[in-house]
Amino acid sequence: MVKNIAIGTGRRKTAVARVFVREGSGKIVINGKDAKDYFATEEQVKVLTQPLLVTSSDSKYDILINVVGGGMNGQAAACLHGIARALVQIDPDARTSLKSNGFLTRDSRMVERKKYGQKGARRRFQFSKR
Repeated sequence: MVKNIAIGTGRRKTAVARVFVREGSGKIVINGKDAKDYFATEEQVKVLTQPLLVTSSDSKYDILINVVGGGMNGQAAACLHGIARALVQIDPDARTSLKSNGFLTRDSRMVERKKYGQKGARRRFQFSKR
């Protein structure tokens, strides 16, 4: 049986990623698929590997990620957040480098809810004087 070294939860918009870090060779599996197959663009794959490159642990660990909700960019950022949090559990010394790059900060920007009596969150219906 494979043992998880660290577990991290990453969030961005409405996407939530559960990250499981194991001893291995640097393989990243997202929802049962390879990272390159799961994400549409190369930029999204680069985003989620940034914490591994900063801590120079890109070939030390295998990473298993379950991600739900949101779009592809939100999911990639949620994975980044989760990986960074898991790496801090493994090596507390890596916290300074991860924090200075902003990988431990949860990006809390979300879509504002639509209000009643309005067309959108802030957009009003057109005003008619007569």
